[in-house]
Amino acid sequence: MAAVLMAADALLIGCGDLGADIGLRLAAQGHDVVAIRRRGDLVPSPLTGVSADLTRERPVLPALDLDRLVVALTARPRSEQAYRQTYVEGMQRALDAVDAAGQRPARAVLVSSTAVYADADPGRLLDETTPPEPGDGPGRMLLKAERVFLDRVPAGTVVRFSGLYGHGEPRLVAQVQRGEVSDPHRWTNRIHRDDAAAAVVHLLTMDDQPERLYIGTDDEPALLGDVAAHVAAQLELPAPPRADPARGHGKRLSNARLRASGWVPQFPTYRQGYVADQ
Repeated sequence: MAAVLMAADALLIGCGDLGADIGLRLAAQGHDVVAIRRRGDLVPSPLTGVSADLTRERPVLPALDLDRLVVALTARPRSEQAYRQTYVEGMQRALDAVDAAGQRPARAVLVSSTAVYADADPGRLLDETTPPEPGDGPGRMLLKAERVFLDRVPAGTVVRFSGLYGHGEPRLVAQVQRGEVSDPHRWTNRIHRDDAAAAVVHLLTMDDQPERLYIGTDDEPALLGDVAAHVAAQLELPAPPRADPARGHGKRLSNARLRASGWVPQFPTYRQGYVADQ
């Protein structure tokens, strides 16, 4: 008797480093995952790759019995045009394919960015109630993509991640090694890639219905100079310029809503995350 082919129950729209981590975690939980990537042959097993350049074409999807959906796209370069083509138009083409297949996921997450927030008084933490104020074209396109996604996907949740790091040599490590840490007084926010992937899977699988919007960041906003000093100490390199809290500027973000949902980061601050990556 011929084997019965099962329709996949999870779809990744975008499968770069973070998307692949999310897909592999879903697969480990027993989900059959299809992932769209420009080169489908680069999608890691046991995920099923679908080749499509979403900036140009609607993907051809295999049989789906869709329960979980993730949009985790990556645009290059960081320009308004590239972000429009990928995050807005590319996502729409993929969602068109999902609609054409008659699929309605029970849970869906769009990976966005805290770049949609403007700098603010560092004396207060920004949260999901803070109005977004993108300061450039890419930020505006991300915000537009969020609104399109939430309008088109009734079960959709947006998670705005702060700066991702982990798995390999982060940009900050390279700057410390070169002795080129600029603006040590700037407030920064970050999240380890493992914690970001776990957060998306958590929102897709938690018992309660998730909120429509979350900020994904670790427990401690930090001055860049403090983070750089920690990295330098780990690498036994000369200390970079010291951070001065009195001169701090930028924005500080709260993860209280995501924490309250039951998500617990493996790397709650940069001190644990950068140690793990050495």
